[in-house]
Amino acid sequence: MLDTLQIVGTSAQPAAVIRLTIARSEMQQAMGPAIGELMATVAAQGQRPAGAIFSHHFKMDPATFEFEVGVPVASAITESGRVKMSELPATTVARTVYTGPYEGLGAAWGEFNAMLSEAGHTPAANLWECYVAGPETGPDSSRWRTELNRPLVR
Repeated sequence: MLDTLQIVGTSAQPAAVIRLTIARSEMQQAMGPAIGELMATVAAQGQRPAGAIFSHHFKMDPATFEFEVGVPVASAITESGRVKMSELPATTVARTVYTGPYEGLGAAWGEFNAMLSEAGHTPAANLWECYVAGPETGPDSSRWRTELNRPLVR
């Protein structure tokens, strides 16, 4: 289920990230360990997340995803191993929230992109998801919430 489409301006958001280029089929196996590594590195430096974990996708062809899995931070971390500094950009995005299990995200993005087209918006090539409420909030995946963000070409 998707919420109403919104057009919002975002501010640049510093983030600790791990950049991945993986086969689409490896997504579920790669995300968990990357998030664990990321959160351990941030915590080891005495910081707490300043927002929800996200994935910022740059390239999505049928076989390969190139993206950063990250978490906003209040101040820069010292880069360590795969964990680097990056940011979510300041831009204008189309946004909605999907409620449901992660397995439904592909269909939710399809529905969201159709909404954008219907409203006459032209999306940029990148996009990001913010995992607002997921498994850490309880086992009922029908209550999980993922914010979908699609930068717009202006």
